[in-house]
Order: sequence, then structure tokens, then C-alpha cells
Amino acid sequence: MEGTKIENRKAKSGAQARPRVRDFTDLDAWKLARELRQRVYQLTSLFPPEEKHVLTSQIRRAAISVTANLAEGYGRYSYQENSHFCRLSRASVYEVRGHL
Repeated sequence: MEGTKIENRKAKSGAQARPRVRDFTDLDAWKLARELRQRVYQLTSLFPPEEKHVLTSQIRRAAISVTANLAEGYGRYSYQENSHFCRLSRASVYEVRGHL
């Protein structure tokens, strides 16, 4: 099933060197979050009209928050600040999941 592809991805392991992360857009988590956001927009466009102004808006804002927090955390100078924004991003993923 196409929808479970995001959840079932496995991290590659082994002796291969990982490519250097030069920008937040190189992060695997950000790439997956962007894919989630795109799918949320596709799915919510199919919602009934009575959900367009409340639920659709809330789900889309939460999906946007996932990528935004990863990007903001990447731009911080300390591990603790980065971790804080990663936790916020994870919370937004759970918010999207809960609404869906």
C-alpha cells in the first residue's frame, strides 16, 4: 500500500559513508516530512466542504510545522536547541496522525 511506504522505510546500515549534510534539505527526516506535507495537502483537498475551514486548516498547519521545525532546529547552534525543535517536529507529526 502506498500510504504505508513512509512508515515502513528502514534506515540503511553498513559500512557505507553517509553523504555529508550541508543544509536542512539534505536531512532524511526533512525529506520524509516534505513528502508527508505533500500527501496531507492531496488528501485534505478531498475533504468535504464542511471540513475545509477547520480540520483541513489544522492538519495542514501541523504538516507545515513538521518541516519548519526541522529547518529551524538545523539552524540553531547547540545540540539542546536542535533537539528541542526536533521534539516539536515529532509532536506535529503526532498531531497530523491524530487528526487523520
